[in-house]
Amino acid sequence: MKYTQGKYPIIKKNVIAKEIYSFEILCPEVAEIAVPGQFVHIRANGFTLRRPVSICEINKSKGTLRIVFEIRGEGTAEIAKLNVDNLIDMLAPLGHGFTVNQDYKKVILIGGGIGTPPMLPLAQIYREKAAVITGFRSADAVILQNDFKAAGAKAILCTDDGTMGMKGLVTVPLEEMLKNGDVDAVYACGPMPMLRALKEYAEKNHIECWISMEERMACGIGACLACVCQSKEKDAHSNVKNKRICKEGPVFRAEEVEF
Repeated sequence: MKYTQGKYPIIKKNVIAKEIYSFEILCPEVAEIAVPGQFVHIRANGFTLRRPVSICEINKSKGTLRIVFEIRGEGTAEIAKLNVDNLIDMLAPLGHGFTVNQDYKKVILIGGGIGTPPMLPLAQIYREKAAVITGFRSADAVILQNDFKAAGAKAILCTDDGTMGMKGLVTVPLEEMLKNGDVDAVYACGPMPMLRALKEYAEKNHIECWISMEERMACGIGACLACVCQSKEKDAHSNVKNKRICKEGPVFRAEEVEF
C-alpha cells in the first residue's frame, strides 16, 4: 500500500448539511494514486490520534481530492475549523478500495448517512450503469443528491421520517430492483445493521457485494490492530480469524467478513 504524509492546501470549503462539511484539497501526488473506497487519515490540532475520513471525490486532472465528514466529536470539530488556504495534515491514500469492473452492465450503490460519500467516485465511474440508493434520518441530513445526478446515475432517496424522498429503509427499493434479476453487483457503505442486511440480500440473490466498513482507527496503517473485524478465513498477519479494517479494508467482499 503506497501512501504519503503531507500538509496540503484546502482550496474549497462548504457546509452541505447540518454539521457536515465538504473540503476540496489540492494534493496531486495523492489524487494520482487514490481509488474509490480509500480514506485519508487527518491530524486534528491538539489531538494525538488522527481521524479517518473516506474519499468522496477524486479528480486526477486537477490533482484534488474531496472529503465530506460530519462533526462527531472534538477532533472532527477541530478539523471543521480549517478554512480555505489552510493546510490539512494527511496520511493518504490509505486502505483497500472498491474493485471496479467495467464489464458490469448494472450496479447498485447504497449509502447510509455519512457512509454515502464513498459512493460518489463509483457513481462517477459507472455513470448511467449505476443506481444510487441513499438513506438518511431526515431531510436536514441529506447530502450529495445533485452530485449523483450530475454523474449520470439514477438517484433514489430514502429518509427514516419521510421528510424527503421515500419513507423507509434503503432495502425497500433494493428489493424492487433485485426482482428484475439484472444487477451485477452491489456496493455499500453505512451503519453495520444496514451492511448486515445487504450481505443477506446479496447472498440470497447470488449477487457480488462489496462493503466498506467504517470503524474507529488509531494508526491507520495496520500496525496497532485497533480496528480488527471478524473474518471467515485466518489473517496471514495475525493467524487468527480477523482482518484489519484500515489495511485489508475498509472494503471487503461481503462474504469475507462476519457481523
